[in-house]
Amino acid sequence: MLYSYSIPDIVFYTLPLSFIASLANTLIKLSTDNELIALYALGLKAKKVLRSLLFLGFLFSVLLLVISLFGIPISKQSYNSFKESKKSEAKLNIIAGKLGQKFGNYYIYVKEKKENNFHNIVIYNQTKKDEEQFFSAQKGNLNKKNGTTSLLLHDGYGYTYTKDKLQQAKYKTLEVYDQSKNRNYYFKSVFEFWEIAKTDERTLHRLLFYIFVSLIPFISVYMVAAYTMINPRYQANRSYIVIFSITLFFYTIASSLQKWGTFPLLAASILFTSILGVWLFHKRVSRFF
Repeated sequence: MLYSYSIPDIVFYTLPLSFIASLANTLIKLSTDNELIALYALGLKAKKVLRSLLFLGFLFSVLLLVISLFGIPISKQSYNSFKESKKSEAKLNIIAGKLGQKFGNYYIYVKEKKENNFHNIVIYNQTKKDEEQFFSAQKGNLNKKNGTTSLLLHDGYGYTYTKDKLQQAKYKTLEVYDQSKNRNYYFKSVFEFWEIAKTDERTLHRLLFYIFVSLIPFISVYMVAAYTMINPRYQANRSYIVIFSITLFFYTIASSLQKWGTFPLLAASILFTSILGVWLFHKRVSRFF
């Protein structure tokens, strides 16, 4: 269950790297097998070869935007909701013979327990600074109804102690409710989730990071092609260096946006990397092929 909540994060962080690696290896393979040279000889320009890869990069970027802007917020909120429900269950996991356990705002001690039925129960509660309550019962059981949890006590005594007096009451049945109340986790819509970015700098930086990383498959195509569409007779295969360097380059920019980013800086980063990729591709590939 927990693994399923982390799938969007795993896909989001691995897909851009996988795309760059796959693109570099594909173009290097076509180059070293002289497939690209054959295409050039048939009159096909290098820019035209890249069109289908640009479209593929665009599709991957759209997929990453959907995952980062829609999938990740939903998965994170689902994880937090799951965590809250497990915390609530842990609070109500009363163990026989153990001191210091809490039921809502009450401290509870149970001598014996069989499933949700208890025997020899003592409950303590401090209602005010100088006022305390004790409850004891021969037996009791845990009830859950309509999201409300209560402890139904049978055959016991209740004591209220203040600085001036001590009161005692005998009861046949007494129901103690969990006043701490399980907080139902509030699921925000995707728009509500990201709307916080208007006032919260951390959320804004995370949004900018997600957008830039999502666009890496599309804006990296020209830059990767500039170093992997080679003539194998004159140029060496350096695909691993290309993959490492370009990935490091893009993730360095993304990390900077996560720390100090603004929307103008995001736009400038996208424009700069796109122009740089096109310029490198023209200088190293398209002016020759």
